[in-house]
Amino acid sequence: MIWRACNFEFRFPRPTLVMGIVNVTPDSFSDGGRFLAADAAVKHALTLIAEGADLIDIGGESTRPNAAPVDEAEELRRVLPVLEALAPVVKVPLSIDTQKPGVARAALRAGASVVNDIAANRTDDATAMWRIVADAGAGYVAMHMQGTPQTMQREPVYADVVGDVRGFFAERLPRFRLAGIPDENVVLDVGIGFGKTLRHNLELLAALPGFRSFARPLLLGVSRKSFLGKLLGAEVEQRLPAALACACHAVAAGVQIIRVHDVLATVQAVRMTEAIHQCGR
Repeated sequence: MIWRACNFEFRFPRPTLVMGIVNVTPDSFSDGGRFLAADAAVKHALTLIAEGADLIDIGGESTRPNAAPVDEAEELRRVLPVLEALAPVVKVPLSIDTQKPGVARAALRAGASVVNDIAANRTDDATAMWRIVADAGAGYVAMHMQGTPQTMQREPVYADVVGDVRGFFAERLPRFRLAGIPDENVVLDVGIGFGKTLRHNLELLAALPGFRSFARPLLLGVSRKSFLGKLLGAEVEQRLPAALACACHAVAAGVQIIRVHDVLATVQAVRMTEAIHQCGR
């Protein structure tokens, strides 16, 4: 299995990729404001790479539940200086975490290679984002979300959350192809915490092996998320052990990319998991 993102190519099986998160925002749930200044965000990204990050995911708009939307100009003001500073000096792919086609276009021109799109469920002019990704030959992370960040946690309901997410991917993949995005450029993300209850998240985690049938790399993002706190009574800064448990489970389930805030700890955990599983084969 191959994943292509502009000039980057990853061939699987290979060691799990760890994607480091850089939130250039004042209001993200985990580290809001710490990296809002461009120089602080650049420094943090370089630290994550030194700790072992294989990709860096840069976002300028918080997507936590009930987060206030950010207009395109402000999002660009936040992320472009970070991308422009990092692109000439790093050797790992840079990902732009955005819902906006205009931000994706500008970020790709500034040196990003991946678009991480939480709004792959969009219905209004969905092809605008996909055409931008296709024209750039960029990698594309398609995430499942019920609703929007402003509505997604208002009593989310599914008849069968696993079946619904599988159906979403089955419906979207042909549409990506029609828009010009080859399967080899697509990564799938089940969207833990995006329009899901604690039970829905646990069901999706348990069902991860079944998503391998799409023959596309899977990305999992659970780092510091609220469902960990609901299950364990843990505040944001206390959730790393639970997130590492999820990461190790994901590796065993066949997930290829783990998106995290805590890169060093995650790299150690997934490499240990891989070594154990490799020895047992």
